[in-house]
Amino acid sequence: MVRRQGRQDVHRVYELVSANQADAANAMPVHTMCRVLNVSSSGYYAWLGRAPSARTLANAALLERIRAVHAESDGTYGRARVCAELRAHGLLVNAKRVAALMRQDGLQGVSRRRGFVVTTQRDRAVSAKTADLVNRAFHAEGPNRLWLADITYVPTWAGFIYLAIVLDVWSRRIVGWAIGEDLRVQLVLAALNMALTTRRAKGVIHHNDQGSQYTSLEFGKRCAEMGVRPSMGSVGDAYDNAMAESFFATLECELIARRSWRTKAEARMALFTYIEGWYNPRRRHSALGQCSPMQFEEKNAHAFARQPPCREHGLPTVGACVAGATPPVDNPAAEVIEPA
Repeated sequence: MVRRQGRQDVHRVYELVSANQADAANAMPVHTMCRVLNVSSSGYYAWLGRAPSARTLANAALLERIRAVHAESDGTYGRARVCAELRAHGLLVNAKRVAALMRQDGLQGVSRRRGFVVTTQRDRAVSAKTADLVNRAFHAEGPNRLWLADITYVPTWAGFIYLAIVLDVWSRRIVGWAIGEDLRVQLVLAALNMALTTRRAKGVIHHNDQGSQYTSLEFGKRCAEMGVRPSMGSVGDAYDNAMAESFFATLECELIARRSWRTKAEARMALFTYIEGWYNPRRRHSALGQCSPMQFEEKNAHAFARQPPCREHGLPTVGACVAGATPPVDNPAAEVIEPA
């Protein structure tokens, strides 16, 4: 007994027959294909001459919008973020419909790879006495209450470069970052100085994982000067600095694992573009109600009412990033603020 096919199934079969007929080299007789696939050849010819339905036209228009959103995300957005982007532009869409159209067109988001690389190098000669003020409770009631810091490496054909970041837990925004060619303390100091320059925070908790850069006397002195409260988790434990590790996993998934760079300058520019051109202003987060970090801060601007005003800072130019000479540390915080 032949199973009766639904209307959608019949349409898909007709599309299959039509695709076969378009391939002149491998085309089969229409009546043979229809008989094997259990549809009528007369129905196929009627379908072929029929004008596209309103639903088909609407799906085609929606698919074009989906393709545009997916392309703007550099192919990283899946169904949830594509839906959020479409809705943000005033288009009411059903998530299942978007998922079906993306599947039909072969569009999919990127997924994180398992595992991580430990870049923490603990100074065994230093006995860290800094307490863990976070205890894996990655939650903040407002901006500049809790910052997370960490370092990762980025491979290039010319060798490794290192990225240090400072992340505000409240908005997931990268408020400070620096790029260098070694793991000396100047790298994390540059990231901290950028965060202090842009946010003007006092009494903020700065949490890290006991890397030798963070346990150094120079870094501790800078924190004391600026009223920053250091906090340290255990060494090499991703769960003790989970949100920073989550950002690095996203960076790995969406950028590093999908690109390769011949020079360190190219990698620097790619990291700058990702953080300042995509992640902070545009990348949507489910934890933020599908807002980007900067959109979330704009929506909750009242939370900054008691915060000191931020000063403008100079961003690195293209020339500075692609110049032949590579400075030991590269980040947007050109000026170093003095303690009040």
